[in-house]
Order: sequence, then C-alpha cells, then structure tokens
Amino acid sequence: MKVQVLTTPGCSRCIVLEMLDQLGIKYDLIDVTEKPEYLEKYPIFTAPGLVIDGKLEFTGYS
Repeated sequence: MKVQVLTTPGCSRCIVLEMLDQLGIKYDLIDVTEKPEYLEKYPIFTAPGLVIDGKLEFTGYS
C-alpha cells in the first residue's frame, strides 16, 4: 500500500499524521506548493489530502 499525504506550508502536525504514525503506516509527505503537479492530479481545496494507492480518499479533517 502506498500512502501519500498532501500538505501546504500552513499545515501543522495534524490528526491524520498522528493516526498514521500510531498505526505504523509509512507515508510520503508532499508539499503541494513545491510540487504543483500533485494539484493537477488531485485537486484538493483543503489540506491535508490523503492519497492511498493513487486514489484521493479524503481531504481536510474535523
């Protein structure tokens, strides 16, 4: 399973990252301002975006 977390510079350490860490799931952290090609592929409007095996599963959190 490949997990990617799409972030922006304003994102703080969020519950999504804490959850992945607690579950021992490895992930790539991607700043979409440095890699805008990810926004073309996964048009997120709220960070973080969680991509699992190439599919955007959800954005943001509450």
